[in-house]
Amino acid sequence: MTDQPPSPSPISCYLHPKGGRARDAADFYKQAFAAEEVFTNEAEDGRLMHVHLRINGGSLLMSDEFPEYSQSKVREMGGFTIHLQVDDPDAWWERAVAAGCEIKMPLENQFWGDRYGSLRDPFAVDWSIGGPAKA
Repeated sequence: MTDQPPSPSPISCYLHPKGGRARDAADFYKQAFAAEEVFTNEAEDGRLMHVHLRINGGSLLMSDEFPEYSQSKVREMGGFTIHLQVDDPDAWWERAVAAGCEIKMPLENQFWGDRYGSLRDPFAVDWSIGGPAKA
């Protein structure tokens, strides 16, 4: 962790896990997706104001809920998937499943040429993993 937050990647996903679980989610993503914690800022009451993770070269940003600062109340997640394009999809897949991700679509060679599958993490976030197909 650094004193100054580094710039995130050109486009980043910013999550607000329900129930003050940003720290739990960050810890899970370290285990499931080899996330590296780049920067964290904690409020006096222990809530996370901001956490910046780096996963496979990209940024994933999160915070706990702060409705007292006009942040919208967290709604049910849905309608999006975070995609990871990786060199070894089987290794990424196995690590994520071992950490506790639920399989939605099995990892298989697909007609478009990738090895691809989709998962759901314990925080109701959908992930897809793609990479080179197996011969």
